[in-house]
This record gives sequence, C-alpha cells and structure tokens, in this order.
Amino acid sequence: MLPFAANRRQALGAAACGFGQLALHGLLPASAGASAPIQTPHFAPRAKRVIFLFMQGGPSQVDTFDYKPLLEKRHGTNLAFDDARTIAKTGKRGSSQLVKKSLWKFRQYGESGRWVSDLFPEIGSHADQLCMLHSLHTEGIAHGPATLFLHCGATNLVRPSMGSWVHYGLGSENDNLPGFVSICPSPGNGGARNYDNAFLPPMYRGTTLGSAGRPAADARIKNLVNKRYQPGQQQQQYALLQALNAAQLARHSADATLDSVIGSFELAWRMQRDAPSVLDLERETEATLRLYGINQKETNDFGRECLLARRMCEAGVRYIQVTYGDSGANPAWDQHSNLPKHADHARRVDRPIAGLLTDLKQRGLLEDTLVWWGAEFGRTPYAQDRGTGRDHNPNGFTVWLAGGGVKPGIAFGATDEFGHMAVQEKIHMHDLHATILHLMGIDHQRLTYRYSGRDFRLTDVHGRVVQEIF
Repeated sequence: MLPFAANRRQALGAAACGFGQLALHGLLPASAGASAPIQTPHFAPRAKRVIFLFMQGGPSQVDTFDYKPLLEKRHGTNLAFDDARTIAKTGKRGSSQLVKKSLWKFRQYGESGRWVSDLFPEIGSHADQLCMLHSLHTEGIAHGPATLFLHCGATNLVRPSMGSWVHYGLGSENDNLPGFVSICPSPGNGGARNYDNAFLPPMYRGTTLGSAGRPAADARIKNLVNKRYQPGQQQQQYALLQALNAAQLARHSADATLDSVIGSFELAWRMQRDAPSVLDLERETEATLRLYGINQKETNDFGRECLLARRMCEAGVRYIQVTYGDSGANPAWDQHSNLPKHADHARRVDRPIAGLLTDLKQRGLLEDTLVWWGAEFGRTPYAQDRGTGRDHNPNGFTVWLAGGGVKPGIAFGATDEFGHMAVQEKIHMHDLHATILHLMGIDHQRLTYRYSGRDFRLTDVHGRVVQEIF
C-alpha cells in the first residue's frame, strides 16, 4: 500500500485534465518548471562557471596582497586621511590618523614577482596564475550595505543576487543539479538576500548547503535519500505528484510561483540520483583530502567547502559561492581592534584555496572556471582610534581572479602610496560585475528583467568591462 491520501479513483479524477499538459512537458527540451534551457551566450564565453571565495568582513589589502613600503617608513606618524566613517558622520575631510605598518612581511613569488604577505604563503605559490586587481572601490561603509552591494549590485530595494542573474542568463549545465549553490552562507549582513532571486522567477534562487559558523561536514541536503520506500514505489509516488501538479499548472498557467514550486519538486526528484555522489567527499583520494587540508584541525572546515565547490564545478553547477565567515554580528575578517587575528583566518583558508587552484588546474577545469577571491571592502592603512586594528575601507582594496580567461600573473590598477584610495585604473564593483558577466559570455547591458515597469540589471545603469585583464 502506497502512502497516498487519495485513492486511485480520486487521483485519476483530480489528475485527468492534466495528462495532456504532462505529455507536453515531456516533449519540451526542458520542463517549464525545471532549470531553464541553457541560453545562447551573447558572445563566446571564456568561462563556463564561477567559484566565488567570499572572505566575509574585509581582509586588509595592505596586509595581504597590496604591498606598500611607505607604511613601514611612516609607521607611527600622524597624517591626514579622508576617513570614510568620519566623512559620513561629520562631513569633514582630512582627519588626522596614526599610520600603521603591516604586521607581516611581504615576499615576491613566481616568475611574475607578485608581492604576497606571509599570511598567504601557499596562495603565493600560485602567484603566476593570479590576476590581481588592486584598485577596487565600492559603495557602503558598513558590512550590511557593502555586502549587499557586492552580491546584488545595489543597497536599495531588494535586487537579485549575482548568482541568480548568472543562472537566469545562462541556465544550468546540469539539469539534475541546481544552477546556483551557496556553500555555508552567513545569516547576517543581508542574509538570504545575498543568494536570493528577488523579482526573478523563484527557480533562480540559490540553493544553500550548510551555514556559516557551523561545521562544514553538515553542509548537505537533508532528506536527499528516501530510505523508507523502494525505488519503484517512489517512482509511482512521483508520477502521481507530477500528474496532480500538471493539473494545477493547467488551471494556473501564468502563476510563476506555482511553476517554480513544481520545478523544485522535479529538480529534487532528479537530484536524488546525482547529488548524493557529488556531496560525498569520501569518494576522493587521501591525497586529494590532504591537498585541501581536510581532517586537519585548522583547515578542515574551509577545505571541505572548497573541495565541495570543485565537485560542484565538475558536475556542472554554474555559480558556486563559498563563504568563509561566521554566524555572529561581527564578520570573520573584521579586525577593528585585533589585527593579529588575521593570521588565524589566513591559516584556515590559505591551504584550502591553494589546494582548490591546484586541483582545478590538474583536472583541466581552471581554463574555463573563473575563481574570484574577495570581500565587501578592504581596511584602512591607519590604526582605528589609534589602536591595534583597522577600520572599513571601501575606497581602495584588492581582489584577485584566476582562470576563466583572465591574464595570469599580472597586477592591474593601484591604490595610493599608503594603500588607501584607488587612484590608477580604478575598478568600481559595478565594473567587476560587468567584467565577470563578460567572461561568462554575457553583455551586462543586455541581461535585463522587466519588473514593476522598469528594466533592471545587475549593474543598474553603470559598469565598464575591464578588457585589459583578458
């Protein structure tokens, strides 16, 4: 006896009018409620997918990848800076601040001679693969607005996240897996809005695995495997559900929410076949687990996240976001009064990220996978309140890209001599979004969605593609 509330006569009566719609769904290239068919890119893409390594809270650029010798020379002196917080509160510019040198030595790595601090020696060994962007600037001086801007390109209204835009524009490479996955996202500073679909159809919302601040081993999909019923029983149950859903859809064909709910049921059914193997890290060799630092105390959690990202990438997930963060009010890299804490975070992510780059390259995936490392903003080159940490700095900071069609081993753009303000070949966050979309074969000006009488896009009315780094 199958566990259905309806008997056969009731089920047939309810579903009969939907059999025609069900047959139509079977004839279409992809179900209307499932992942949209892969769209034709606007031009030849350099990257097929993105892995975004989100360093929540804002690592200090002058302590990681933006080497500024003048900081050491002027350490401990008072100089005038345009402090973002002071300007926001009082409107006054040129406030006196105490210059603070980096706590870590910088070294040159590889044939390119890129400067990397001792916080990231293993990432430094990949310097010849990295495309350093030293001139980022963004909107928002607090974590909430800046994080939303990073993910959604706006701080006002509720806008779709970048992963949702990519999934909407290109569809999925694998109809049996979600097109957009967020691994261990943080519940704070925008929370679900950072992987939400907003006004895009609900099917483009990011699928979450785990949560920041919890063990990465728990980053799984609950109830993915049905151990209660045999496959044949599950198939019958699914067939009945499809018929009932088709009947509902036939009566409410314009209901995008219903369509997406039905699509989620269908995707969940298909995921039962593919997802368990993708999520099973024990299928990896011992050497691969060591490469990512898995089963080692400091690197186990983020190593699992990065390896899971590689497996998702290999399986055809289009956009994968990996968050290094926590569930508290203060994001991980947010060292206002304890800059040495940066070393703890760096030890947890350095080896896993280097392992990810190595693994992608040796599998031939780095060529068409864009790896993006960055945060919502950087930090000031002076001590906050003359203390032992650094404040938020949206005016100039560093992100890096690797693979996916960008030039390896280069540094593009620059901040001033202190690492405070982007001054040369400046890149706004809108420009970075436009550039990443371009690498995926998408014209950011043509990727639009009409909502409430207006055509919206990720880059709003801004954005310049940074062609120089291709």
